[in-house]
Amino acid sequence: MSKINADHVFTSESVGRGHPDKVCDQISDAILDACLRADPRSRVACETMVGHNLVANVGEVTCDGWDKIDTERIARAVVKDIGYDSAALKFWDASFEYLSRIHGQSPDISQGVTEGEGLYEEQGAGDQGMMFGYATNETPELMPCPVAYSHRLLMELENKRQTGDIAYLRPDCKSQVSVQYKNGRPHAITGVVISHQTDDVPLEKIRTDLVAEAKRILGPTHLLTDQTDYYINPTGAFVLGGPYADAGLTGRKIIVDTYGGVGSHGGGAFSGKDPSKVDRSAAYYARYAAKNIVAAGLADKCEIQVSYAIGVAHPLSINVATYGTAKFDESLLQELLENTRYFDFRPAAIIDQLDLLHPVDWSYQASAAYGHFGRDIFPWEKTNKAEELRRAARRLASEAA
Repeated sequence: MSKINADHVFTSESVGRGHPDKVCDQISDAILDACLRADPRSRVACETMVGHNLVANVGEVTCDGWDKIDTERIARAVVKDIGYDSAALKFWDASFEYLSRIHGQSPDISQGVTEGEGLYEEQGAGDQGMMFGYATNETPELMPCPVAYSHRLLMELENKRQTGDIAYLRPDCKSQVSVQYKNGRPHAITGVVISHQTDDVPLEKIRTDLVAEAKRILGPTHLLTDQTDYYINPTGAFVLGGPYADAGLTGRKIIVDTYGGVGSHGGGAFSGKDPSKVDRSAAYYARYAAKNIVAAGLADKCEIQVSYAIGVAHPLSINVATYGTAKFDESLLQELLENTRYFDFRPAAIIDQLDLLHPVDWSYQASAAYGHFGRDIFPWEKTNKAEELRRAARRLASEAA
């Protein structure tokens, strides 16, 4: 979104817990959670594939206690919890075939990542690549509103499904919200799309009910208008869904997982990866830094890029962009980001500061649906550095004057 003053419409989507790709993400992260409970220093790279009557796991795991972790039991429990618990859905927890081809981590990779473990200077990044973090003050959660509202729709409909308030809803679903911007700020919601798997009930009833729900959920944004278009199950019947109707893979919804296409993406997926993989942990930390900069009032929008070489602790580069919204010179923000007093982008430091090896009151599985960002249950969503950054920026600006 480089043209922050241009009028435009931007669209983002979300997918629900029962979407085939999200089934995979949740299984992969449930296995990661089990490994970290058994051994916080586990190395996990777990991929999941689902299809017609099939769940398969592949990947690499090094975990003290791995022999006691039953990945098939975990997979069946996740599928059941999502709501695939009936033969009527054609894919359900009691019937699918399960395969696992998980093996140990490559010693060549392990050497660069774990040597000197516990010393910030020596624990290397688990992979090369670049990661991005983003924040904007256009919503209370400091997320772009198209993706935030898309997630909000599905979370609310999931609650209606779980409570039975809309008893005909089935697990698979998608949403999409289009937002018109004027002068760089949200002005109106122009379109809402909900495609939701259901029992075989009249389409007219589904559309009437879900339009009413969309208006209830999005009404508080004050962005709905008389011209807002609603597209509910636009292809007609959506009875057969989930892995029965469409195959799924871990890591295939990386834009849904992040910022809905706003800003940049380094290409790495999150789910099924332990925090030594900077694809995950550095993306979380970049979000943490960007969110604190925006929460501090130093910019209306902030995007941070960080890059790594495998086995090397210090990032190769850190870059900040505010799309012209910074309240101070961007060089001051760059100075703050490169000062380890405020942010330390070395992998072991990230893991320690965010306590990524010992989830308390959160889980990696919980991050695997409705986005990894924007929910304050996660430690990378804290804004506990905002006041310190505000004071530091003022001091640096004063010294530069």
